[in-house]
Amino acid sequence: MGHPLIDRLSTEMNMPLLESMEALRAFTARDGAHVLFVPGDPKRNLESADVAVILPELRMTFQGAFDCAVVGDAIEAELRESAGVLKTPSLIFYRGGTCVGGIPKVRDWDDYMARIPHLLAITPELPPASEATSAA
Repeated sequence: MGHPLIDRLSTEMNMPLLESMEALRAFTARDGAHVLFVPGDPKRNLESADVAVILPELRMTFQGAFDCAVVGDAIEAELRESAGVLKTPSLIFYRGGTCVGGIPKVRDWDDYMARIPHLLAITPELPPASEATSAA
């Protein structure tokens, strides 16, 4: 990733480093809420290291209500495009394999405290039964 504060999320805090879309889909399809940290280029964007410090604090504050992973450079652009969260650094929230929203850039702590409960409360809608059976 190129910055020690970002690297430590995977090396010291055991957050998976997702380096393929297959790994991303497998991680986000698991039960529960998931937060993907999209750091961007830490050499060009100094906020990336800030969010790398904030993310573990958020996970602790929300008492494990979500698990976290770091998005690798190889899939970052594709994820940002598919999630519609184009700015970096960003935290992209998933539930049931579906993106439910994101928080781009560094925010005030109060903003995180207001936005995250809302994102955690979102339950993606299942497709109508007719669509689910026709896809099978």
